[in-house]
Amino acid sequence: MEVNLANKTALVTGGAGFIGSHVVDRLVEEGARVVVLDNLSSGSKKNLNSKAIFYQVDVRDMREVRGIIQKEAPSAVFHLAAQPLVETAYENPLETLEVNFMGTVHVLEVCRAQEGIEAIVMVSSDKAYGKSKTLPYAEDMPVGGDHPYEVSKASGDLIAQSYVKTYGMPIVVARFGNTFGPRDYNFGRIIPDCFEAILKNKELLIRSDGTMIREYVYVKDVAEACFKLAQHIESSKGEAFNFGSDNILSVLEVVQEIEKILEAKIPYKILNIAKNEIPKQYLDWSKAKRLLAWQPKYTFADAIRESFEWYKENYGKDFGKERDKVL
Repeated sequence: MEVNLANKTALVTGGAGFIGSHVVDRLVEEGARVVVLDNLSSGSKKNLNSKAIFYQVDVRDMREVRGIIQKEAPSAVFHLAAQPLVETAYENPLETLEVNFMGTVHVLEVCRAQEGIEAIVMVSSDKAYGKSKTLPYAEDMPVGGDHPYEVSKASGDLIAQSYVKTYGMPIVVARFGNTFGPRDYNFGRIIPDCFEAILKNKELLIRSDGTMIREYVYVKDVAEACFKLAQHIESSKGEAFNFGSDNILSVLEVVQEIEKILEAKIPYKILNIAKNEIPKQYLDWSKAKRLLAWQPKYTFADAIRESFEWYKENYGKDFGKERDKVL
């Protein structure tokens, strides 16, 4: 049986952020009444769907979160609020763990006491698998990590699963590959950096040695995955699902592909200064394809073209301010 979110309230933490704002758009498209909680540390009001109800709240403030959830009485909760950057976690582990782990605990504790919640989608990451040498990562592999960002994602993932097993809550965990697309202001990620290099006619600085391999998935495909998990909560409850693509590329291959797709030259310099980078990561997402009938709708080329058009339209004075805020 599917959960119908039309005309119901869905609450999205981190809903003014890169991925969260696309989840909001998908829910609005479905006819849901959408409530957004975001502290705007990396998100922006410009990302917000005009139909969304917005509260500027930090998930570390459990009292505020409780008050809003009690007031709005959501039928579904999508938890995406997070500190999303590996480098930031390396420099500031306390904030990362407070947000990614304790923020998750706060949201789940409030939801545990709230009646009427039919589905909770906890958005995790492929980083929750740590530095496992077994590839591709499958959902039945243990989560873990040995550095703050990996541990923060694995911990949030584990606490979500424990609330299912202990309290029977309707929670499902989503683990995504490297997500890209419109509204990603996090420069330092290779695809936004490539776009900026083209738009500003400047040299691309690559923090790693260029050989790191990742799986790249378009943000609109990610938003659809979150929606499907909530829709199919009766069968997905208590499970973890990987979501990825066939776009498994090294950093230098990403640069080369973007050059080819956009017919542009990107001069680059390899700095090789990245810390705590996992050499190779990609996911087995056959479970999502089999049980949820999910697979990416966008080709890498189409997603890059659509994303670049957004960057071209938005890369200006206001966009620069957003860029400075996340660096």
